[in-house]
Amino acid sequence: MTWHNSVPTGLKPFASGSRCAVIKFIFDLDGTVTSQETLPLIAEFFGVQEEIKELTKATIAGNVPFIESFIRRVHILGKLPVDKVADLLGTVSLYSKVVDFIHAHEDDCIIATGNLDCWVARLAERVSSRFYCSSGLLEDGRVAKLTSILKKEKVVAYYKNMGATTVFIGDGNNDIEAMRLADISIATGLTHWPAPGVLSIADYLVFSEDALCRQLNQLLSVARA
Repeated sequence: MTWHNSVPTGLKPFASGSRCAVIKFIFDLDGTVTSQETLPLIAEFFGVQEEIKELTKATIAGNVPFIESFIRRVHILGKLPVDKVADLLGTVSLYSKVVDFIHAHEDDCIIATGNLDCWVARLAERVSSRFYCSSGLLEDGRVAKLTSILKKEKVVAYYKNMGATTVFIGDGNNDIEAMRLADISIATGLTHWPAPGVLSIADYLVFSEDALCRQLNQLLSVARA
């Protein structure tokens, strides 16, 4: 597992026609690799779900910008002990077939999540992939403030500039720009219905682990042919 809290900048794209025969699968985490949205899970476990529930619904529906919503949710959840949050998320349910694909093709798979690195540390150990996350300043074992919020499209741009064909897999409004920039985008309805903006730009739409893994394997076979 490799951690990244920022994406290298200043990389120059390869010259036209020089794209290498490499494919990178960039996964959203919540609801795509995990079978639960993690922030509502944290809120429910620690009894602050009423403060989070409506904000989460509005965010998923696209009525509240993700960054604004994330900052507000971290402000609420940041008061909780980081180690206990990490322990909780270390037990979150995963889509086992998706994780099996990631394990089988670890060099080609990346996780891009707005979630905080300190919260998903134990969860990340189970997925065993390259992780790009947001980060925060810790004080007395709690999140005092956000220091960076990951923009997933920057992860896509980084690998495109490296010459890779990029595939982004996600379901939420905060995935839209990454999906728009990716060479191929897959909308997933594994946990909940994909956001309308995601549906409008996705190249593929899947509603089960089996369908997603078939699509990923097909794209991998084409890239390696």
